[in-house]
Amino acid sequence: MLSEQQPYLKTADAMPMLRPGDLVSAGEEGEVISLLPKDQRGVRFRRGSFVVPLSALQEIGSD
Repeated sequence: MLSEQQPYLKTADAMPMLRPGDLVSAGEEGEVISLLPKDQRGVRFRRGSFVVPLSALQEIGSD
């Protein structure tokens, strides 16, 4: 889950692009699809896959 709104988002594509931060709101759940260097994760959200710093993510419990 994204714990804090980001000012911008970097796409997790082969050719990354910067996108506006309002594509993913704080509290939206996503699925981690890749582990990246420098404490970053590739996360698939409803509106696309983005590179997100680990500090902006919060783990949610699975039932």
